[in-house]
Amino acid sequence: MTAVLRYDRGTLVMREVPEVVAHLFTWDARSQSFRARGQAYREISELLRGHLIGYKDEAAGFQKLELVFGREVTPYLHQQESLTAWKRANRQGVVVLPTGAGKTLVAQLAMRDTPRSTLICVPTLDLLQQWYSGLLSAFPDANIGLLGGGSHDETPVLVSTYDSAAIHAEELASRYGLIIFDEAHHLPSDFTRVIAEMSLAPYRLGLTATPKRGDGRELDLNSLIGPVVYEKRPEELKGTTLADYKEVHILVKLSPSEQLKYDELIAFRNHFLFRSNIQLGSLDGWQAFIKSSGSPEGRKAMIAHREAKSLAYGTEGKLRVLEEILANHPGERTLIFTDDNATVYRVSREFLIPSITHQTPTKERHAVLEKFRSGAYQALVTSRVLNEGVDVPEASVAVILSGTATEREQIQRLGRILRKAEGKKATLYEVVTQGTSEERVSQQRKGQWKPKGMQDLPVWETVNAPD
Repeated sequence: MTAVLRYDRGTLVMREVPEVVAHLFTWDARSQSFRARGQAYREISELLRGHLIGYKDEAAGFQKLELVFGREVTPYLHQQESLTAWKRANRQGVVVLPTGAGKTLVAQLAMRDTPRSTLICVPTLDLLQQWYSGLLSAFPDANIGLLGGGSHDETPVLVSTYDSAAIHAEELASRYGLIIFDEAHHLPSDFTRVIAEMSLAPYRLGLTATPKRGDGRELDLNSLIGPVVYEKRPEELKGTTLADYKEVHILVKLSPSEQLKYDELIAFRNHFLFRSNIQLGSLDGWQAFIKSSGSPEGRKAMIAHREAKSLAYGTEGKLRVLEEILANHPGERTLIFTDDNATVYRVSREFLIPSITHQTPTKERHAVLEKFRSGAYQALVTSRVLNEGVDVPEASVAVILSGTATEREQIQRLGRILRKAEGKKATLYEVVTQGTSEERVSQQRKGQWKPKGMQDLPVWETVNAPD
């Protein structure tokens, strides 16, 4: 009897399972058949081809494509090296390159050299449009479609948001032989990982500036896509592929009255944490603190925590430093990042700088970004919404007034100013409130981010703002 492999709702199905692949299937009593996760397609098909003469594949619906660049393409050395490394890893793996280093071209080269129907997953609608426009330019003869943002195309090359691809994972799983995950660190979440788990795609490419996640699930990328096959840090490409840049670390002090208030709030919070046997510094500790805020005392402690955090984020000293930075960079396009919307609106109001937050309507956001790119706006203040998915090559100065401890956020914000231009020298300012938990967060972030060989890093400058 000929062994037949079929696809059904995100799984591979066989009525009779040859011994060589039996360990990959489980019995499904409901359908009276053996089933395996779609992701196992490559291993199963390779084993069956290698051991069975009568194997029949009715699962895969991949199309062969002929993708020809519509323009002459000369990749940088690191782009060619990353493509070669991915191919050597059997076309499964993650490429880690800083923002501005040309990850999109790496993907396009992979598509050209792996001519199969391709699904590209991106986290935002901005990136959806950027990828779509870029692919139309790169491959003008290809049939390229969109899934998400009101579109539901069925094309051999499809660009989709992660959310839309997850919703339609069963429908997409058997159609695409190559799947590309942009900003691949989004993939391991509970909702989106089904895209990779159900997909039959034997060829998988992940792209990210850093795979690290706060929950440690970056390790899941090994099974969902493949291992990291190539990596370059921003400092390795500065002055060549990326703009030359320096980093400036500025410490500011709370005013005496702010410091007194901060100390009182932290003492109140810590007293509650001690009595409740809660230790912050881990996800479990933070979750316990959130859970405790359901009680009257816990709610007061949480309010104290947030007020202390707001003091550190929005101290008057930081605004004085920001004023000096802006004065020192006249005519340079400047991005200002904060961790909270309250500080965004305060900076916007006091410095008359346009702002973008998650609350900004799409059309207004687009208009603000276009004016920033054109130079009509010299500065722009935002929270986390511009960390990824926005291309602003005109920006040369970034100011981090507050942020999280994650390496990814730091690299993403640096990446916003690293697009190379003739004569461009970029500067990243990190403004941190001394003697607060924010200083520890900054130290943790830098500790994660610093590579081996500390002597290669730029010197950090320390400035104390007046009280």
